[in-house]
Amino acid sequence: MEPSMEADLARLRDALGGVDRKILELAAERLRLAAEIGRAKRRSGLPTRDWAQERQVLERGETSAAEVGLSPDLARRLLLPLIDSSLTVQERDRVTAAGAGDGRRALVVGGGGLMGGWFVRFLAAQGFAVAVADPVPAPGVEAQWPDWRDGPLDQELVVVATPVSRTGPLLAELAERRPPGLVFDIASLKTPLRAGLAALVAAGVRATSLHPMFGPDTELLSGRHVVFVDAGHAAATAAARELFASTMVVPVEMGLDEHDRVIAYVLGLAHAVSIAFFTALGESGESAPRLAEVSSTTFERQLQVSRRVAEENPHLYFEIQRLNDYGTESLSALLLAIERLRSVVRAGDEEGFVRLMERGRDYLGRWAG
Repeated sequence: MEPSMEADLARLRDALGGVDRKILELAAERLRLAAEIGRAKRRSGLPTRDWAQERQVLERGETSAAEVGLSPDLARRLLLPLIDSSLTVQERDRVTAAGAGDGRRALVVGGGGLMGGWFVRFLAAQGFAVAVADPVPAPGVEAQWPDWRDGPLDQELVVVATPVSRTGPLLAELAERRPPGLVFDIASLKTPLRAGLAALVAAGVRATSLHPMFGPDTELLSGRHVVFVDAGHAAATAAARELFASTMVVPVEMGLDEHDRVIAYVLGLAHAVSIAFFTALGESGESAPRLAEVSSTTFERQLQVSRRVAEENPHLYFEIQRLNDYGTESLSALLLAIERLRSVVRAGDEEGFVRLMERGRDYLGRWAG
């Protein structure tokens, strides 16, 4: 490349960097304004999320994009993350302002783990004085000890964030000590905890059970679900729900057995499909780079989901499959569905194949509606 062309290219790249800087400065200014709007909403008693206003923002952005020669789709893809960031700031400020903790003490058993760490941050933001009991150190927490048995158990709130296989026996042991505060677990399965939860309630402990349907990297709770499983102490469940009152989380209440039947499909089946997908690819004899050369949109999307599943904790995922009383139900359904698909393909049954597709379209259409 000629020196003059290199100089022109460097000049243009510098100019592009300057534009990027301006975009980021404007994004920061937008977040500052969003925080002010959030404070105004709180003073007026308005909810954090305003769907009608969001629609107006997107429509206004699409109109502005057309005026400056950009596609409406680009405007939407730029604005949606900015809207989420603004809502995250407003929700975080609302949680802090609500101050539900008000200096009360909370203990997170397993607070050194990923979801345990999420609850440490969530409760601290509400004004709780949070302690952690976990062999794994929790960063930024002053009061912590390796084993929950080694510390006091007089906190106003105790959160149990341990693996499913350990949670049931831990709850039963807690029942023997009868902690005075609210106690809840956040395990992905509830049937293995039946005896432990019953022991807590029988001992007069304010106990309930939660299942946050999101991961530890979640910041914005809008549209996210938290399942509340009443273990026989309605007041305890109400108190646990109150912890999320200042957020935009969607609360769902269901019974213990219903929870695990649903989770067998929501988590168990979803995980199994991805595990089967990357297992089949790995045993196909085809190299990943070669498949990537001819990758389709559908393949890419399935690959992204499967890659995330492959990077998760395999021990946790095994527990979700193995310890669920209803776990084999979804796996059997998956095997039956694959065999049905293979049968119609091998038989050259195009009508049968079409019926499978149409049934799926009808089912998913009703679900989306």
